[in-house]
Amino acid sequence: MTTPLARILYVEDDADVRKVATFALKMVGKFTVEACASGEEALSKAELFAPQLLLLDVMMPGMDGPTTLARLRQLEATASTPAVFMTAKVQPHEVSHYRSLGSLDVISKPFDPMTLSATVRGIWERREDA
Repeated sequence: MTTPLARILYVEDDADVRKVATFALKMVGKFTVEACASGEEALSKAELFAPQLLLLDVMMPGMDGPTTLARLRQLEATASTPAVFMTAKVQPHEVSHYRSLGSLDVISKPFDPMTLSATVRGIWERREDA
């Protein structure tokens, strides 16, 4: 039985992209979203928020998405939380690399705000079915 996805920790440094995606995930997808502007902020909020899914931008200043994921894996609350990367770098070798880091899938940027929630939910359900 598929556990419904409800709680997403979303990390995106671009304020405009973060605002659009958070709005889409909350309003269209009806998800509870904790939006963070940096990897450091995600680390500080992850344990209390207890997300079911990590949605991480790849390219961020300071701590990038892969580094953020590695650091979140060190926290008990997110050690095994599924992750999805979002990036404009979606060549096959890049997607393969992100999956080797533990990402379930990669969502390409720019994304369609109206279909973002369905895309995320589809990735979640494929994970549950696997």
